[in-house]
Amino acid sequence: MQKLDGQLITVLGGGGFVGRYVVQRLLARGARVRVAQRIPRAATFLKPLGGLGQTQFVAVDVRDPASVARAVQGSDAVINLVGAFDNMQAVQADGAGHVAAAAKAAGVGALVHVSAIGADRDSLSAYGRSKGDGETAVRAAFSGAAILRPSIVFGREDQFINRFAAMIRMAPVVPVVAPNTKFQPVYVGDVADAVVAALDDAAAGQTFELGGPQVMTMGALQRWIADATGRSPLFVDVPDVVAGALASGFGWAPGAPITKDQWLMLQNDNVVADGAAGLAELGVAPTSLAAVADDWLVQYRRHGRFAQLASH
Repeated sequence: MQKLDGQLITVLGGGGFVGRYVVQRLLARGARVRVAQRIPRAATFLKPLGGLGQTQFVAVDVRDPASVARAVQGSDAVINLVGAFDNMQAVQADGAGHVAAAAKAAGVGALVHVSAIGADRDSLSAYGRSKGDGETAVRAAFSGAAILRPSIVFGREDQFINRFAAMIRMAPVVPVVAPNTKFQPVYVGDVADAVVAALDDAAAGQTFELGGPQVMTMGALQRWIADATGRSPLFVDVPDVVAGALASGFGWAPGAPITKDQWLMLQNDNVVADGAAGLAELGVAPTSLAAVADDWLVQYRRHGRFAQLASH
């Protein structure tokens, strides 16, 4: 196990979904962790995970270079987990550049930047373009940064598997958009282990694509969730021409099932590229969805944890 005793590691976005797992692993390895995010009090639930004085909390807005510079000052390493579905260019492109430039100016030893599979400056989607621009900005400012590109990340607090599970619980008929688009869901704990492993000098300057052990289509994934939660709705594949028209015409509306940008993202598979370095190169064994999902998907069953007993 990597020892980080006494090192000060700043985690931007440390109170988020992936961040809480990263912080937990850093604390377990003896690091001092500075959690930096826009609303620090939203991350104070992490404090009991560490010893006295092992965690600290600071306010940062990656769109503001001065606040980023203050947040990373004195750090041995910096991890950037910040992402957004609005103001994407400012947060995921410009903001990523601000973090990398501040880390370089502060003499930080290692920088890990978490991007996403599909990051591409020429992407049709604003999300993909902003992620691609962010990677370019990071490389320009801090050439030795390790860049991690996960596929869809799943875990107890995710907004992907849980969203579909809730929809399947409520609806007798479930429309499936982009049913043939492929994903390679990766467990949040594995992503956190990869982030910590990428702090090692051996990962400097490299890009890693992170995917789990299974490749699943959107349609297969939703049917798997239904089976895992004991539900049997009618799944209806939405023709692309209909889904595209809905996303373009109504995707701007609050509560819309899919935005235009999400639709554009779904036009490409979200899987690890052939030959790409990934979890294995970082010493992480991938965890399957089936191995851990039951721990929280149980809440979507008709009788919760008593579902199996009730069936006898």
